[in-house]
Amino acid sequence: MDIDIKTLKQLVKEKELSWEKVVLAIEESLMAAYKKNPGSHENAKVIMDKKTGHVEVIVQELDESGNIVKEFDDTPADFARVAAATAKQVLFLKMRDVKDDQVFKDYLRKENTIISGVVQQGKDPNLIDVKLADGIEGFIPAQEQVPGENYQHGTRIKCFIVSVRKGNKGPQITLSRTHPGLVKGLFELEAPEVQQGVVEIVAVARESGHRTKIAVLSHDPQISPKGTCIGPMGQRVRNVMNELGGEKIDIVDFSLDPATFIANALSPAKVSQVTVTDLESRSAQVLVPDFQLSLAIGYHYYSLTEKTQ
Repeated sequence: MDIDIKTLKQLVKEKELSWEKVVLAIEESLMAAYKKNPGSHENAKVIMDKKTGHVEVIVQELDESGNIVKEFDDTPADFARVAAATAKQVLFLKMRDVKDDQVFKDYLRKENTIISGVVQQGKDPNLIDVKLADGIEGFIPAQEQVPGENYQHGTRIKCFIVSVRKGNKGPQITLSRTHPGLVKGLFELEAPEVQQGVVEIVAVARESGHRTKIAVLSHDPQISPKGTCIGPMGQRVRNVMNELGGEKIDIVDFSLDPATFIANALSPAKVSQVTVTDLESRSAQVLVPDFQLSLAIGYHYYSLTEKTQ
């Protein structure tokens, strides 16, 4: 008996693997091993007896029409040892594939949400490795890192899951510290009203590492959207700012009226007048006192208003 078929079947059942796929993978791996032998035949195939575990290599001789005229056993002398080792290797790889596939599905469901992790010392200085739950690793590419932010080994941080893709060595989980979704997710953690959808963050404009401005509205007239996000004694917004390394956060009221919303988005600058000149091109003329001009220009309110269209 070349392969312990009873043990193999038991492991396949325990690990919830496909018996047919495991057998096929073993036969394919043994075929590749056979072809490495000097004098191997082209028209050979590996057959594993699914009841006994016996493995043999059968060669078919064909005539000019492709018909089988003869078959003979060409199993190498040491194939029993090779078969046993191959079965173990195939089983290990299949188990790893199943685990990788499950991790991929789990994290795919978490795409566009935030997650906690611990910064790890990586080999590539342009990539920040982050150890997530169950030892799974994600990475923050250079374009998703906040300039000047210190990613010291052992630091616990929260990240936004940008994408989850299948890779050669398991799932590739791309994380971000610059994505506007990180800010929104942090407020969802801090404020139950935001997480439940009672208070909605309609738009986020972010200069990562410097300043973020969010536009909020409440679906309950009894609840203040700005007060909800700020929290008692400013604790909620302060917690978000601390997670973002001190990044300043401005919270403004959203309005369906473009002129009102533009004026809100420019706060704390005092706006004298807003005239929407062209809704299609989203153009507006804004008047502010001279001493408020630099304050108004200093905020990138356009990106905030555009995200609501």
